[in-house]
Amino acid sequence: MRTLYTLIFMVGLSSATVGQRAYWQQHADYTMEVDMDVETHLYEGSQKLIYTNHSPDTIKKVFYHLYFNAFQPESEMAVRNNTSPDENSRFRVNIDSLSKEQQGWLNVWNVKQDGQALSPELSGTILEVPLDKPLNSGASTTLTLDFKGHVPDVIRRAGKNSSEGIAYSMAQWFPKLAEYDYQGWNTAPYLGREYHSVWANFDVLLRIDSDYTVAATGILQNPEEIGHGYSDTATPKVENGKLIWHFKAENVLDFTWGADPDYIHDTFPGENGVTLRFFYKNNPEIIENWKELQPITAEMLSYFNKHLGPYHYKEYNVVHGGDGGMEYSMLTLITGNRSFGSLVGVTCHELAHSWFQHALATNEMKYEWMDEGFTVYISNMAMNDVFADEKSDFPHSGSYNGYYHLALSGVEEPQTTNANRYHYNMAYELSAYSKGSVFVAQLGHIIGPEALAEALKQYVSDFQFTHPYPDDFRRVAEKVSEIQLQWYLTDWTQTIKTIDYGIQNVIEKENQTHIQLERIGQMPMPLDVLITYTNGHQEIRYIPIPLMRGEKENHYTIDLITEKDWPWTFPTYTLTLDQPKSSIESINLNPTNLVADINPENNVYQPPH
Repeated sequence: MRTLYTLIFMVGLSSATVGQRAYWQQHADYTMEVDMDVETHLYEGSQKLIYTNHSPDTIKKVFYHLYFNAFQPESEMAVRNNTSPDENSRFRVNIDSLSKEQQGWLNVWNVKQDGQALSPELSGTILEVPLDKPLNSGASTTLTLDFKGHVPDVIRRAGKNSSEGIAYSMAQWFPKLAEYDYQGWNTAPYLGREYHSVWANFDVLLRIDSDYTVAATGILQNPEEIGHGYSDTATPKVENGKLIWHFKAENVLDFTWGADPDYIHDTFPGENGVTLRFFYKNNPEIIENWKELQPITAEMLSYFNKHLGPYHYKEYNVVHGGDGGMEYSMLTLITGNRSFGSLVGVTCHELAHSWFQHALATNEMKYEWMDEGFTVYISNMAMNDVFADEKSDFPHSGSYNGYYHLALSGVEEPQTTNANRYHYNMAYELSAYSKGSVFVAQLGHIIGPEALAEALKQYVSDFQFTHPYPDDFRRVAEKVSEIQLQWYLTDWTQTIKTIDYGIQNVIEKENQTHIQLERIGQMPMPLDVLITYTNGHQEIRYIPIPLMRGEKENHYTIDLITEKDWPWTFPTYTLTLDQPKSSIESINLNPTNLVADINPENNVYQPPH
């Protein structure tokens, strides 16, 4: 049956003022100098970090992430992958089988606080550093260190010599300060999953052989000394066969870079003066796709600007590298030897992360569904808009199908599960991406698509450059819609309860039709019951639930009639129509498919003819 999704029309977004909660967050200023040896794949560097304590607490120790230490045999990541009950499809290589040349590591020494030597302790991918002097609330301190690393083969996200021939995909490569928030230090070991980072400024000098083109987080400060597509009139300043690349980035979560001697570097103008940069291998088989990608990326940027708010930086880099697609500040690493549709799709998804992670930096270890799920939702919408000639009646079908598979699998865990602690890799993937996306799409059913669109934009406006929590988004949506949503957030994210409504019976009595409905699943949901009559007339009978303490507005192009509430404690409900049964062509409990009802077979009634 054709869904009513196409009957929903969107109206112009308005901005409402939504007050923010009391809030604090830490800040770091990094200055780094790094030298890369492309023969040995070793890099050495120095780091100066000014750490500002905005918390109300006195800090006596700090922690650093040394992510590359995970790419070694018998690391926690290696053991986790070997003992998981199902295969982690994102890992193509058994870490325990890596040779020394394939392994990664990151060593740190000469750690000081304000010039005073410190005594750090290493535990896998975490470096614990007791401070010489406690850092009081409101104070800053300067931490310095030296580091040396070996770039692993690309095994998960980062490394050297990717399967598509990219020399360096350098993500999470430097000693990175762990985040301290209201829940304390976030020092989970790196198992190949998610991150939580301090908002920071970066000033980075990178030395690498002069034939390598570099793409990086931030803005290149010395294009006239570099060339490589950054300046048409540059006089490259080569020292001992190397160029010194100077990048600065403000208010970002990390610093990532890619480098290859065969990169093509194109630029394309984006909305609001944003420069879109594209770096891809000089491979004749992919060049046409990468050229065609560029104007479409600009269109997607415009879509996100309109529906979420302006992109926050002056540049964005789409970089051929990595092992799939992974978002970083001002940059994404994506594999590039794809079909055109796949290339556009992954670029759209990673660009959307510029809002749902790199402007709204939720703790991905705790709330990964707020990052991935929101991104899947809005990228589905963007792809459906940009490719209007291929427009789908229901662009979220993939997300819903993924969720149904999860809900019926028997291995689902609540979305409050820490990202590292999901027992099954499949359960993590579908919970973060599919169930997270359904959370947003289904919210549009509860509060209406116009209210959802306004809530998303207001959420970005209110909480950009912070670390928002689930309740922050819930409160924005409540204020926009004037509908209570605590029940929804609780049942959907903190339990594995499912939605299942059915048409139990349809009977006629005294020239009236009585539609007997039943709630089979444990999670309540308001219903939009589509009645189609034999004369062609259609109407929606809207059944709210008392937990909402409000009602959505009619977003359909047909009549909507509000019925009495259906309390969640009542397993059955009777909907009465002042029409004989013979006048009814069909009844549909889920006409838009936005309700994630796990059993659609009992949602539709059609009398025999």
